Amino acid sequence: MGVVMVAIPVDEDTAAALADPHRLEAVGRLVTCIVRPSAGDDPLASLLETTRREAAAAGITQADIDAELEAWKAERAARRS
Repeated sequence: MGVVMVAIPVDEDTAAALADPHRLEAVGRLVTCIVRPSAGDDPLASLLETTRREAAAAGITQADIDAELEAWKAERAARRS
């Protein structure tokens, strides 16, 4: 994947700080992680991926999850009544 320069509006002090090529490169990597996080960059995505793998290893199917969710919703609705 190539690198492309984009214009992002920042205040003057930030622009001056980004004159340092190393800092500019680091900020570019940070922006990439924010815009397109991977499981390694995003703690929530990492947690969900780990949970998915562990559920699959335990033999839990999507149908099992859907059934449990529906049962939980029904129980919650019954409590409100």
